[in-house]
Amino acid sequence: MFAVVKIAGQQFKVQKDQTLYVPHVAGNTGDKVEFGEVLLTDGDGKLSVGGDIKTKIRAEIVGQVKGDKVIAFKMKRRKGFRKKHGHRTHYTKIRISEIV
Repeated sequence: MFAVVKIAGQQFKVQKDQTLYVPHVAGNTGDKVEFGEVLLTDGDGKLSVGGDIKTKIRAEIVGQVKGDKVIAFKMKRRKGFRKKHGHRTHYTKIRISEIV
């Protein structure tokens, strides 16, 4: 069984006991979170799409991590303008405990 769920504006295909990185979700390691915006479910060949889905995704926060460093470098030639800016995006590592 799998489901497509919307987490923080992005869509993820999830299955039970799957571990994935999602955009930052507030909470500490070990906290339980629940996602209710399920777009599609498939269980034993039965496909459910749209507003008739009453499914929820329950997950556990495994940790809070940072992504790779991204450098934004801007330059205008012959003008002496150079600007360097970097950041690391925050992610949350979650483990899907059940699809109910």
